[in-house]
Amino acid sequence: MKRNPVIPYAIIALIGILLVIGVSFIGLDQRDTLQNEEEGGAEQQDDAQEGETADDPEAIYESNCASCHGGDLSGGGGPALTEVGSNRSKDEIQDIIINGTDGGMPAGMATNEEAEVLADWLSEMK
Repeated sequence: MKRNPVIPYAIIALIGILLVIGVSFIGLDQRDTLQNEEEGGAEQQDDAQEGETADDPEAIYESNCASCHGGDLSGGGGPALTEVGSNRSKDEIQDIIINGTDGGMPAGMATNEEAEVLADWLSEMK
């Protein structure tokens, strides 16, 4: 009796196809789980950051301003803020933080409360 040599290859191919399908479903489920965790985690992180930084000017600055104005207020993409209190009043600084400028500062970089805390802190930089 002669055996058909194609049958073992067909069985191996069928097992391979089933494994690929199974792994794909597992991967899709993991992707959905990760996306849900990221979305939920981002909301929780935003809530935690708002609560933590709402009255800490250095934390607000670090999360909203440091990327352009430098971690030490020395400037970078934006102007240096080391002596901004000598040139502008607290109200002017707060207005710029909230409304931005035509020269490149985008509007809405902080909430009104954060802008007030930042403006108070930056106005002391002289």
